[in-house]
Amino acid sequence: MLIERTKLPAVLKRLREPRHFIQVLAGPRQVGKTTLVHQLTEALSIPAHYASADEPMPPGPSWITQHWEIARALGKGNRNVLLVLDEVQKVTGWSEAVKALWDADTRSKTRLKVVLLGSSPLLLQRGMGESLTGRFERQRLGHWSFTEMRDAFGWSIDQWIFYGGYPGSAGLIKDPERWSEYILGSLVETTVVRDLLMMTRVDKPALLRGLFHLAAVYSGRELSLNKMLGQLTEAGNTSTLAGYADLLEQAGMLMALQKYSSATVRTRSSTPKWQVLNNALFTSHLKMASKEAMKDPVLHGRIVESAVGAHLADGHADGLYELNYWRERDKEVDFVINRGGNLTAIEVKSGKARANVNGMDAFVAAHGDSRLLLVGGNGIPLEEFLAQPPSHWIA
Repeated sequence: MLIERTKLPAVLKRLREPRHFIQVLAGPRQVGKTTLVHQLTEALSIPAHYASADEPMPPGPSWITQHWEIARALGKGNRNVLLVLDEVQKVTGWSEAVKALWDADTRSKTRLKVVLLGSSPLLLQRGMGESLTGRFERQRLGHWSFTEMRDAFGWSIDQWIFYGGYPGSAGLIKDPERWSEYILGSLVETTVVRDLLMMTRVDKPALLRGLFHLAAVYSGRELSLNKMLGQLTEAGNTSTLAGYADLLEQAGMLMALQKYSSATVRTRSSTPKWQVLNNALFTSHLKMASKEAMKDPVLHGRIVESAVGAHLADGHADGLYELNYWRERDKEVDFVINRGGNLTAIEVKSGKARANVNGMDAFVAAHGDSRLLLVGGNGIPLEEFLAQPPSHWIA
């Protein structure tokens, strides 16, 4: 059974319109981009050609031309036809080749519709900005939400909080060691080695790997770049680490939350709060079963907070708002959402722990009126909060 993602209807609607824009679907590995496209081709009921550039050696622009010609042949007789190019950012000079072929079809009124897929939004964006301005619409396909994993696999809220949103790993969770090896070996290493190292200049690969693993372990906690350098064996500097953190965020793996400031001029915080974008990237490092981890109240709290952060990060990645944290001395707020100057402060509590409102009070005193949300504990039930998109709750 093929499971439909929530983005399917929106993409399908665009492809049913007359040919006008290239449709670009970008997102991390293993979130269902290829599956979604196969569902699109079935729903459209028009001839379609699919090709993937996910090969050991990056192909050249002639690869695009060859597959474009196959699709054109399917559309002879002035029929609508769909061409899907997967992992297109791996093709050398891909954007220039796509531009030339797309413009040629526009002039000849060829009814060829095009979907481009990519697991590196950064590289896709570079190519689109360089050559395809005004010719594309972009849709981001993020990690699977709690409701998607619940509807697809019958997962409970506790399962999603611990195991995250990788559908390909759902059948492995009864074997924690195998599940962890799959996440770290198959997904993480593939993203770092095949995506980032092959397609982006990385002068210190060991430092990039070390940064990811250390930051993932610290998900939900603060750790300065200087202290990270002290724990990493590969020599580097904070500027290099900050650049690598940006790459990992573009790859859909983790982000460095900056401290919220109302100052007009903001600078990168010296102490970021690290946040994985899929909780599996954190919990796979624990090397323990979920029941064992959840028995530890402190670890349980960190896992829950990290899961909420991953949920909120999805809206940040869509550009709906800025996501930060806040701290002044011993007063803190877990997450601060800023949407056009409207602030929402979010405190996360696990179990029945009593909420400490001092951080919220201090934040309001420092920054004025804000929407205050307590998630978990005596506040909004965790399952209810995670069952809604983040935009449902924010100011």
